[in-house]
Amino acid sequence: MKKGDLHDECLLYLELSHYLEDRILPLHTSIVLFLLSYCDNPSINVFFVPVKDSLKGPLWKKRVPSNIPVTILSEEELPPVVRSCRLPAVMERNGNFCRAGLAVVLRYIIQRACDVDSNRRDVSELLGFKKTCLKACAEVSQWTKLCEISIPLAVESFLRNNQGHRAIPSEILHLEQKLGEPVRVHNDDKIRRQKLKQWSRDKNKMLIKKGSDGGSGFSNEGADIIKYLSEESKESENASLELRTALSKLSMEHIPAVTRREQCCIRKVKSTDLPPLEHVFAEGLYFTLTDVVLFPCLHYFFENGISARFTPHPCPSLSQDWSNLPVAAHPIEGKLTSERALRKQQQLDNIISIVTNLAKTGDTIVDFCSGGGHLGIVLAHTLPSCQVILVENKEESLVRAKDRCDELGLQNIWFLQTNLDYFTGPFEIGVALHACGVATDMVIDHCIMAQAAFVICPCCYGFIQNTVKYTFPRSQKFKNVLSNKEHMVLCRFADQTAVQLPAERQLIGKKCMGLVDLDRSWAAEEHGYTVYVTSMEPDSCSPKNNLIVGNCAAQSHSLTA
Repeated sequence: MKKGDLHDECLLYLELSHYLEDRILPLHTSIVLFLLSYCDNPSINVFFVPVKDSLKGPLWKKRVPSNIPVTILSEEELPPVVRSCRLPAVMERNGNFCRAGLAVVLRYIIQRACDVDSNRRDVSELLGFKKTCLKACAEVSQWTKLCEISIPLAVESFLRNNQGHRAIPSEILHLEQKLGEPVRVHNDDKIRRQKLKQWSRDKNKMLIKKGSDGGSGFSNEGADIIKYLSEESKESENASLELRTALSKLSMEHIPAVTRREQCCIRKVKSTDLPPLEHVFAEGLYFTLTDVVLFPCLHYFFENGISARFTPHPCPSLSQDWSNLPVAAHPIEGKLTSERALRKQQQLDNIISIVTNLAKTGDTIVDFCSGGGHLGIVLAHTLPSCQVILVENKEESLVRAKDRCDELGLQNIWFLQTNLDYFTGPFEIGVALHACGVATDMVIDHCIMAQAAFVICPCCYGFIQNTVKYTFPRSQKFKNVLSNKEHMVLCRFADQTAVQLPAERQLIGKKCMGLVDLDRSWAAEEHGYTVYVTSMEPDSCSPKNNLIVGNCAAQSHSLTA
């Protein structure tokens, strides 16, 4: 671009088409707006060209970044050269030079932003090391075709096809395969050696021992040591070199130069034996134009895939009057501190309020994995017309619960020290507070076999694993899109809700908890159950605060949601 062109008015034409109820902007338009917002709209006038009924209602205005003024223009008002192209397109006013196509337009916007402000290195870096990102046309480059054409079209088709089961588009799977390939970036050999150095620092004692056994011949044992280090360093704080490298590039900072020469054993490792780098962004470690293109596509795709669903608590205001309950019914009698006892009260309030709405006179309520009986004892006291059974494998826990019940004089409670599988009696409602790992699934299955309602608070998602009787995912819908290995990863993230973690990590953990429990809900629905997942109130009563509430359609219990 000539410098004189900067004074020319630049006109950008984007399509406005109503193809979904809540998404009036096509993906190509969204991607261009995303880049414009990132570049802070570098002296470009934006025109929306409506197609069919796109102007019905003000919805489209909500999809445009506030820093981008937009004008509506009909197809008839387009310059002749633009009418001959598929949008998006950009040209100078009163000019005859038109640029069309997603990749071409995006690259032009970046170049113009850099010409307007030469200090925008964060923008210029989007074009990659040699400024060639998405430069090759789709007919020549499979990567350009995948990013510019295939994935946007596949995601739009996925969004339109919102009836019944939707398989993951093959284009998304192709992208996943590409992200699994080795990262290739400029000077990657140096970065990989830095990664190896971090690993070797973590395992310094092991390396010293290796050296004493066989001298400094690291290169001869390179493959074995690399394998050992990669397996042992997964949880290391230093395992995020790629992320730190990527962030330093984004912030336009540089990783401090290494002043000391690398260890001899590091220098001697062959390039083929160096640890691979992990993808941080689509093309490797650095944020490029490719990520600008793919981010809106994947955002819409994942937003419209399987997502956690939380129903509002059906009776959040219902609470026990703990001051009027006998002392022996209070959780503090179960050897809890006053702080933990308060949280336990809140947890019990949530479950008891739902069970109270479900229970009828003469019902049998089973407290599975009852522990010291915090839940079952209050249920027995609150619902004297119901029979309560505590099922627990640990003798000392049941003995403690029985002592409390004897003090209360409860006549409607039984105690069973047994594994869950050995309980075969009939019952109408099953409950469990913080049933660990697969125990939640065992309780749900027991309730389904008895055609009983259930109110369950799961726990220890990280302990979920395949067993002789249970495989994961549980529901057919999840099995269609998620492998067992991927489900295990989901469960590990679902365990990251501890209050000590950053708020962002807790939020991710909560969403993953919701997905795991959604899978459980759908599995129960396959057996004719109506199920919903809700959160205990307040959320602070427990990091594991999900409740799965289900009822068999064949039963007359009312399930409020």
